[in-house]
Amino acid sequence: MKIVDRIALILVIIGALNWGSVGLFAFDCVAFICGGQLSTLSRIIYALVGIAGLWRCRQCPHTYCQSGFS
Repeated sequence: MKIVDRIALILVIIGALNWGSVGLFAFDCVAFICGGQLSTLSRIIYALVGIAGLWRCRQCPHTYCQSGFS
């Protein structure tokens, strides 16, 4: 696995955990750590998580084709 793929996977997991905490507990971990939803650092993290999600979606067809799903 390339380093970019690993970083993207880590960011997607962070995003999933954050959305899970928002959905279950109404608590935004990224906003809490970075000083609010509209802080520059929070917006950068949200953007990176979104880009990582798109990057991982690009890999989905390859994953399914290799495992036998068509």
